[in-house]
Amino acid sequence: MTIESAFRLTEEQRLLAETIHALAIERIAPRAAEIDRTAEFPWDVRDLLAQHDIFGLGFPAEHGGLGAGLLSLCLAIEQISRACATSGLMLAVQSLGALPLILAGSPEQQARWLPGMAAGRTLVAFALTEADAGSDPSAIRTRAVRDGDEYVITGGKRFISHGSVADVIAVFALTDPEGPRHRRLSCLLVPANAPGFSVSRLEHKMGIRGSPTAELVFDAVRVPADHLVGAEGDGFDIAMRTFDRSRPGIAAQAVGIAQGALDVAAKYATERVQFGKAIGEFQMVSAMLADMDAATESARAVLYRACAEIEAGSDAASRWASLCKLVAGDAAMRVTTDAVQVLGGYGYISDYPVERMMRDAKITQLYEGTQQIQRLVVARHLLGRS
Repeated sequence: MTIESAFRLTEEQRLLAETIHALAIERIAPRAAEIDRTAEFPWDVRDLLAQHDIFGLGFPAEHGGLGAGLLSLCLAIEQISRACATSGLMLAVQSLGALPLILAGSPEQQARWLPGMAAGRTLVAFALTEADAGSDPSAIRTRAVRDGDEYVITGGKRFISHGSVADVIAVFALTDPEGPRHRRLSCLLVPANAPGFSVSRLEHKMGIRGSPTAELVFDAVRVPADHLVGAEGDGFDIAMRTFDRSRPGIAAQAVGIAQGALDVAAKYATERVQFGKAIGEFQMVSAMLADMDAATESARAVLYRACAEIEAGSDAASRWASLCKLVAGDAAMRVTTDAVQVLGGYGYISDYPVERMMRDAKITQLYEGTQQIQRLVVARHLLGRS
């Protein structure tokens, strides 16, 4: 894929994608294997993205961001993930964690928190999932009880991306356990230095190994009442509105991973000689590459269309968000698996990046809603159900 051929990009967006692609190839790609091997958060990449104002793409200009829009943010995630999925995830997680504040925060809260997030100085995480509450937010057990001018938070969260490195965490907790199903949750901003907050473990993962996935403990953590985002009971609505704008970021990560794997496989197919000719000249290999290209470009087209629809305020925003993640996540898994096949034995060893890309691709079918949840959202829209 050449940047020039990308679907419906403005000149500014095309130049943005080209610039970030060049930066990723020069500065991030050489670090990707080491990041995966050590499973350590790449602070140097965080600093690199901050220095180039890339974190600011998804943040409003009035709070220090670039106000570039959802598609521009996804272009950045895509191009970085093409080189290193862990590094691309930095932008996606930063956007995910900040979106509750962007969508429902008060002007005072936004002025306080967003500038640091937009600059990449303040890392933020999104804490909804619990050990027994993944696809079903109604099963959340973490409690937030009002006590005068404070909330006291007790409970735990699991599978929280960047939970161990974030400076502030958007935590979803029960404030009305007996209330209507969709009015029980509230969102509160919890500083990582709050007494009673701790990280109990880090997960050992198949992929995106440089992105820490943490289990969090809230032992009677007190936060000021003005850390409540929106009103009490707004938490479920805030979370669902957040996913409408964050799922395209995961789709962008998936498209980037797929494109990176296709790049490697196509190059290898022109260089690897068997039976006296390049393997790309064999019909079965060339057909496989064509299918990989079709899957990647299809996912990219759905992603870019989804960004446009969501930005335009489409009534079907949830459908588009789920559709692009569904198509892109499945494409990434299929393309990376086929890339390993094209490389044969070399694809199975770490001398080449496709085995890492295949491991990284799997998570795009799981987090921010499994592919089964995405299918459910799309089907409900088609059937006229909310």
